[in-house]
Amino acid sequence: MRIRLSECISLILSSTFLAFGLYNIHSFSGITEGGILGLTLCFQHWLDISPAISGFILNIFCYIFGWRTLGKRFILFSIIASSMFSIAYAVFEQFDPLWPNIYEYPLAAAIFGALFVGIGVGVCVRTGGAPGGDDALSMGISYLTHIPVHWIYLAFDVAVLLLSATYIPFSRLWYSFVTVIISGQLIGFVQRIGKSRGNVGSPS
Repeated sequence: MRIRLSECISLILSSTFLAFGLYNIHSFSGITEGGILGLTLCFQHWLDISPAISGFILNIFCYIFGWRTLGKRFILFSIIASSMFSIAYAVFEQFDPLWPNIYEYPLAAAIFGALFVGIGVGVCVRTGGAPGGDDALSMGISYLTHIPVHWIYLAFDVAVLLLSATYIPFSRLWYSFVTVIISGQLIGFVQRIGKSRGNVGSPS
């Protein structure tokens, strides 16, 4: 496998961008994400486990589950992105949030949080990896069950958002649906700029 320096830089910068947004917006706004990102925030609330730790562990399990269908290159790039996300998030946790009053502006938090997630994840996926294990898990389940992968993505996001309802009031939970919809569309848009989805995660 040939790995270019530009690809590594792209993975590092986009994962750092994602961690910055997740810490400064999602962690303090009462608005969550779907998938692995949302699950790490749920663990942070109920178990006081940092997303830097839970995200890394969950992603590793997802990559192990999906490596047969995604290929070695995708897994390698995803491990780089996931590791950088955890490192960056752990660093950002050492500082006070930039917008401590973000909780009072849920719609703005939903939109801008989605931009950080959509661009951060989108660039990683376009490069050939993913900072979260959602792609690995969804593609692996799709391979085993023959269910279209976009339905698995949707089911996973909805399940995590419903779980998040255990600590996020329903009056605010719809903002999480807004951010999930926007970030999902943005990930697809950014991804299509560089390559088709069929080339991402194909077996090597």
